[in-house]
Amino acid sequence: MKFYFYTFILTLLTFSCENSSSVKGDLAYFGGEIINPCNSYITINNTIGSRDTIYLDKNNRFLHKIDNLTPGLYSFTHGGEYQSILLEPNDSLLFRLNTNDFDESLVYTGLGAKKNNYLIKSFLNDEIENKEFMNTSHLEPEVFMKHMKKLRKRKLAHLEKFMSNKETSDLFKNIVKSSIDYSHYAYHEMFPFGYYGNNKLIHFKDLPEGFYDYRNEINLNDEKLSDLYVYNRFLFWHFNNMALKQFYSHGHHEAFNRMAYDYNIEKLRLIDSTITSEKIKNYLLKHTTKDFILNTENNSETNNMIKYYLEKTSNSEDKSYIKDLAITAETLRPQNILPDAGLINFNGNDLKLSAIIDSPTVIYCWSTNFKMHSRNSHYRIKELKEKFPKVNFIAINFNDNDIHYWKKTLRSLKYPSKNEFMFSNPSKAIEEYLITFSHKVFVVNEQMEIISSNTGLFSEDMIESLKKVSSLSKSIR
Repeated sequence: MKFYFYTFILTLLTFSCENSSSVKGDLAYFGGEIINPCNSYITINNTIGSRDTIYLDKNNRFLHKIDNLTPGLYSFTHGGEYQSILLEPNDSLLFRLNTNDFDESLVYTGLGAKKNNYLIKSFLNDEIENKEFMNTSHLEPEVFMKHMKKLRKRKLAHLEKFMSNKETSDLFKNIVKSSIDYSHYAYHEMFPFGYYGNNKLIHFKDLPEGFYDYRNEINLNDEKLSDLYVYNRFLFWHFNNMALKQFYSHGHHEAFNRMAYDYNIEKLRLIDSTITSEKIKNYLLKHTTKDFILNTENNSETNNMIKYYLEKTSNSEDKSYIKDLAITAETLRPQNILPDAGLINFNGNDLKLSAIIDSPTVIYCWSTNFKMHSRNSHYRIKELKEKFPKVNFIAINFNDNDIHYWKKTLRSLKYPSKNEFMFSNPSKAIEEYLITFSHKVFVVNEQMEIISSNTGLFSEDMIESLKKVSSLSKSIR
């Protein structure tokens, strides 16, 4: 296997060198090998939003030529996992990864490898830092500021050392430097939400002088960074933070509610009045409105939010998307009948969701890409089963993986297979059930009438929903 892989590398490098001498500056090659593939293809998204689907060969490898390359960040996905790469003219980038440990196993070779290995290492470090934020957000504000300043200084020093030893482009430097800066800024915007919590967030205005001094350095309209995750994360948290003034402007002292209508309308107003870049403005308006639609059950407020949004956005495709999203969300409100879906059981048999619901049921849709979350959630389901014996619990995987990979995942995570299913058409189910991120939970009665569709497994509201559906039960599974 290793012999063939290194032959593949040699072929790629030779091929790219030959082409780099004849066609200069407008193409790149991207290839790789995937161990334990989830399905038979990968997708590559380019800087202008178009997507290419590339199928793996019999050895689970691929090689893709990109003509008329626009230098910048691209992304590739496989089995729902996602990672960014930086491609510049004449790059010949090759990777090898194992889906059992997607990001940690990802290693690049070829022309353009050094900068992308730097980026993936930075990404992994950022993931660790993000997990640690739960603790750092409870530091006293002055201590937090010193900690973050020291962390940023260390990252910048590491970048300077790397660039002193490696030839890098201005594009690379700008992306990495911006990632460091806007990650730093984002944590400051996030801090009051973690430090004060929902019950005491009104005290956000008591943060020490100078806490937000970095806002003098930010550029809210930098389209060169609009495909950078940390930049977009900063923008969302910045407007979350700025809208707090409106939430508490009328002497409110109640617990903070991120789905409050006035608070979210204020976010749209601030985005519209502050952002001049049409691309960035439309992106922020769309996702802020989408988040509200997916997390509220108030039809009147949803309609008003959409009306305001449609007045502010200039993207006709986004307008159609939000309108359709609202229609779908309406069908998933309580008291409606949950749309049926095609499933596949552990034995590979096709069946309908309606065929396995004859009692109150919790339907938990989960992803193999979030293993820790799925472990915690399956453990939570086990607890709830014991407390509510009248309720049936079924788990449905929504990844676009083949059945063998799904079954292998169930075995490795040691989930009982009896009530585990996968959608026969994941992309359709994701649209119909408005599944986002790592999971989706429905509580229905035996007629598939929706009791709740926006309740978290770990919340007290879930306990109340299960009490309600149990009391209405006419049969025990």
